[in-house]
Amino acid sequence: MTLKIILYTIICMVIKSLDNFDPRSIAESGQCFRMNRLNDRTWRVIALGKVLDITELGAGRFGFDTAEKDFNNIWKNYFDLETDYSAFISAVPPEDEFLKKAAAFGRGIRILRQEPFETLITFIISQRKNIPAIKKSVELLSGRLGKRLGDSCFSFPSAEAIAGADPALLAGCSLGYRTEYVQKAAQRVADGEISLSELCKLNDEELRDRLLSFYGVGTKVANCVMLFSYHRIAAFPVDVWIGRVIDRYYSGRFPLEKYEGFAGIIQQYMFYYGRLGSGSIQ
Repeated sequence: MTLKIILYTIICMVIKSLDNFDPRSIAESGQCFRMNRLNDRTWRVIALGKVLDITELGAGRFGFDTAEKDFNNIWKNYFDLETDYSAFISAVPPEDEFLKKAAAFGRGIRILRQEPFETLITFIISQRKNIPAIKKSVELLSGRLGKRLGDSCFSFPSAEAIAGADPALLAGCSLGYRTEYVQKAAQRVADGEISLSELCKLNDEELRDRLLSFYGVGTKVANCVMLFSYHRIAAFPVDVWIGRVIDRYYSGRFPLEKYEGFAGIIQQYMFYYGRLGSGSIQ
């Protein structure tokens, strides 16, 4: 039995050498809420109805607890591993001292390609909540309405599950005033009024407008969904942290025109460094 377990582990461990990839940076960059540290070397991701453990092996090598087929067909795209992020870092002008430091600090961040419904709902929940509180709400919601994936893990609930849930159950997930926003969004998706998968065919302006049509979704949430689900890397969400960075280091105006087409990636470096780096702004 022990030999079978060892062989299974080896078969399912895909080992890759990756540049500009750091699970911790991605998990703490504010773009997802179900990527958590298991121990000093391992991070767990619950996404796309699956559970993935990533182990840091040193020297830029990572072990992905999955079959090679799933790594190539699912996780390579999810983590945007075929994009050259060093090009984005190199685009930062040397005279921008803050952004140079931010890009170096966040060089392991990659923009995830998350499932649209989960991203929409989790960022509706995120309004006026800190990250630990968002994660708590998302886990409560998943535990009560999601499907069991094993090891006490649950998938994010379907639109149908949230749409048909008792509002009191949703409120019990610490959603507060967001309860109505969450359920109305789920009902529109479950009823087929809006197909989130079809929205990928729209241009950025049209996509933003459609997302803004959801009750309770403002510009910041719409831009987050565009960036972290539809991979519209020109989207530049502005939350309280980004606002503070812009006020302190850019006199209230960030030069977006310098980063046309990929400002969302720059935003992630700014957010991560401004929140957790030596450029931290409280």
